Amino acid sequence: MNVAYDAGVLVAADRDDREVWADHRIRLELGIVPKTTAPLVAQVSRSARQVQLRRFLRGCEIEAFSPHQAHEVGALIGAAGTSDVVDAHLMIVASKTASTVHTSNLGDLRKLSNHLSSPVLLKRI
Repeated sequence: MNVAYDAGVLVAADRDDREVWADHRIRLELGIVPKTTAPLVAQVSRSARQVQLRRFLRGCEIEAFSPHQAHEVGALIGAAGTSDVVDAHLMIVASKTASTVHTSNLGDLRKLSNHLSSPVLLKRI
């Protein structure tokens, strides 16, 4: 099972949330490399002193926001009636990799998922 992390997971990892770290460790032991996106990392990264966040991200694949995704992200935002480019990019990445998104923000992500050709499963953290 593929997994993608939203900002809430990254923030929880940075705060040393034991449950988030335990789940992450289990995934890695099973050979599951979670995905997140570069815009999400930018959204939560504030300081080089966020050692826990940087350690957590070493176990993740970080997908860049490529130029060819810009129109797709904009179209998804328009269709869903939302405005968060970072969320839309994550949902497109998750859709293309059949990933379940672990999040603390079900509302907007659900709206975005409903407008994808391959809806994304969401799991609240």
